[in-house]
Amino acid sequence: MKKLAVIFGGMSTEHDVSIVSGSSVLANLDQTKYEIYPIYISKDGKWYFYEEEISKIRVFQVGEEPDKLKPIQDVMQELQKIDVVFPVLHGLYGEDGTIQGLLELLKIPYVGCKVLASSVSMDKVYTKIIFERAQIKQTPYCYIHKYGEEYEYIDRQMNHIKCKKQEILERIIHKLAFPMFVKPSNSGSSVGVTKANNEKELEEAISIAGKYDNKILVEQGIIGREVECAVLGNKEAKASCVGEIKSAEDFYSFDSKYKNSKSYTEIPANIGEHLAEEIRNLAVKAFQAVDGKGLARVDFFIENSTNEIYINEINTMPGFTQISMYPKLWEAVGVSYSKLLDELIALAVE
Repeated sequence: MKKLAVIFGGMSTEHDVSIVSGSSVLANLDQTKYEIYPIYISKDGKWYFYEEEISKIRVFQVGEEPDKLKPIQDVMQELQKIDVVFPVLHGLYGEDGTIQGLLELLKIPYVGCKVLASSVSMDKVYTKIIFERAQIKQTPYCYIHKYGEEYEYIDRQMNHIKCKKQEILERIIHKLAFPMFVKPSNSGSSVGVTKANNEKELEEAISIAGKYDNKILVEQGIIGREVECAVLGNKEAKASCVGEIKSAEDFYSFDSKYKNSKSYTEIPANIGEHLAEEIRNLAVKAFQAVDGKGLARVDFFIENSTNEIYINEINTMPGFTQISMYPKLWEAVGVSYSKLLDELIALAVE
């Protein structure tokens, strides 16, 4: 029986979501196949064994924290006793190659993408550069740095041009049309993402994004449908069906994902087989472009006026909550949650 560590929590802005995802994974693992070790990382980076009986673990709600925690005195020593790790960590220090690098050093198999794919997929700007090379269509964007009240505009040749705030706004407005979406380059679950419909809102959105990362992405909005596709595999990756996000709010923000019960997903999406097949092919292409392994969820827009497909982003450790699209997409094509976890663990060992 393999010793399996499930790591959740973490130091990112997605700590709360990771707890929900991690507890959901723990509640759905086949206890006859694995000797399971739940490991919780606090917001300040302390490691603990979560000592609740596996059979009694329930799925947490967003904002709940686990109790029955025992501090881990020697993390490296304890990890080296493990056969395979499932790092159900979203965002920085978990999905960005950090913990993947630690596990590589310890020579421990783990679920999900390796260091390179994790790090470039976490950083939205660098993902875009790779997708440009792969010739996967994307919405126009601008890339800026914000250090307090100082700004840099990064052009297509990666020149860093120092600008005052007003000049940054003018450059963006000259290049992109409203509405725009402003995002921290390194964040997930739509944390720090704001929609801007005019110059004043754009200025405010840049300030909000700058609280989470000094690297900021500004994208021209697409008026259309938001769809997602799950990818599973190593060398021979396969794509699920396509699902559509039906947000109860103006866009799929953190609150609309996790707090607004009127948001829902439509699986499979009602988009026609031709579009669905194109999206599945693009999802696998994007996964291969970043050298993905194990799993990813790839998000797209379908523009209303043209039916053109635009890639939005790739998530190398997508949500595993009860409402998360990744497990639901596979469930829709006959792969149960527990079977999906078994496949991911087998891919990690492979």
